[in-house]
Amino acid sequence: MKNDEVLVEISARHVHLSQSDLETLFGAGHELTVKKELSQPGQFACEERVRVIGSKGEFPAVSVLGPVRKNTQIEISLTDARSIGVAAPVRESGDIAGSGACKLVGPAGEIEVSEGVIAAKRHIHATVADAKRMGIENGEIVSVEIPSSNGRNLVFGDVVVRVSNSYALAMHIDTDEANAAGMAPNTIGKVIK
Repeated sequence: MKNDEVLVEISARHVHLSQSDLETLFGAGHELTVKKELSQPGQFACEERVRVIGSKGEFPAVSVLGPVRKNTQIEISLTDARSIGVAAPVRESGDIAGSGACKLVGPAGEIEVSEGVIAAKRHIHATVADAKRMGIENGEIVSVEIPSSNGRNLVFGDVVVRVSNSYALAMHIDTDEANAAGMAPNTIGKVIK
């Protein structure tokens, strides 16, 4: 890839659970079961699924991603949020103060999540070496051009750069954003500063 290119991945709706919420939903002492490793090192999709319930509807089997986190977080698209009747402010992962609420139901129990529902802000994960090579910095806001073969080329602005040596180079967008661009799998975007 060229210095201004990044693989663009689609992040579908998913849930991150705290250990205590995991045990409430799946039983005391439950540990997440790895289904598939994800592109970000140490991250994985789990066999476990939960119901996400809002005021107008629900998603009956939303994937849980691991490992467990300090706080439970539900990441959905803005279309998802409207369809089930929940608030989902656009936020960076982990920034859940004052965010949306929902109910989660698992095979062993349920929890009322008072805050934790977000639409993830589009972002680029990069290692320190990737960032240096690309001329970008942690916290910088860039734009990324998404090519398409169907006449829906799109430039996404407000893309936050996140730099850590625990990452692998990739841009993450949600399903609404991918559909707007008519994006195919393994799309390479061009970073515009």
